[in-house]
Amino acid sequence: MRAMFHDVAQAADVGPLDESLKWGHPAWRPRRARMGSTLRLHWSEGSPKSLIAFVDCKTNLAQQMQTRFPEIPTDGRREIRLALDQDHADAIWQLAYLTFTYHRARQAAAR
Repeated sequence: MRAMFHDVAQAADVGPLDESLKWGHPAWRPRRARMGSTLRLHWSEGSPKSLIAFVDCKTNLAQQMQTRFPEIPTDGRREIRLALDQDHADAIWQLAYLTFTYHRARQAAAR
């Protein structure tokens, strides 16, 4: 998924991504200011059959994903739960694209 996120950033023309650990989980965010938001991934032994993608709770990204992919559970605020026994490549690509372009898209919509 790391490679996919860098491919998405290139396709979205948001520039390079910063990679970091947030709360001990891998996270990605466009390096350029006011471009996009952070996408963080989490897996735990407590829920071994799913990967959780976290987005900023001040965005509507989880709601957008809920609308686009109703079969993928979200909490509607910040958590998107991806079952590891299913192919979610398209959903993950779209989530990364929406996240990495979030602020740019909002600015363009406001014009």
